Amino acid sequence: MVNTPDFFTNTEQDISPDIQALKTPSGELHLRFYLSSNDEFALPAIGIKEVMQQPPDRITAIPNASPLLLGTINLRGQVIWVADLGQFLGDRNYLNTDRPEIPVIAIEEQEVLLGLAVDRLGDMDWLDLEQLQSSTNAPDQIAPYVQGEWVQENVETPLRLLDHIAILRSARWAA
Repeated sequence: MVNTPDFFTNTEQDISPDIQALKTPSGELHLRFYLSSNDEFALPAIGIKEVMQQPPDRITAIPNASPLLLGTINLRGQVIWVADLGQFLGDRNYLNTDRPEIPVIAIEEQEVLLGLAVDRLGDMDWLDLEQLQSSTNAPDQIAPYVQGEWVQENVETPLRLLDHIAILRSARWAA
């Protein structure tokens, strides 16, 4: 088929209109997700090592660990701490762990790896950083971890961009 002369003679008229309508995405790729409070956040895809669904019985609780930590998981031989991101950010609603699987976003910076348990995952989305606004009304407890926010049409709460490096380096993990 590739060796036939007709294979290379297609013109734009022969190409499906759906393919012609494809455009290059603008912005950077982000993962959108929700906490138990229904607040929506995003993390840059470049800081995410892996996204997984973990059964609660695969998260091993560790005695005397920070209450922010749900426990550890074994990811292909590597032990990873899993934290309740909502509790870390001061969310009043606890993560529901009484369900078949918990979404966990593994973030990484300089070989430090941490799993962030969230209520539910959203989409991967190209978000324009030029439209990112400073977060003027973010609660004080999350302000150090928010890089900015996007105001969304027909949605009361903004989409907040989290700084995965600030989360990993936070002194709150020692508490």
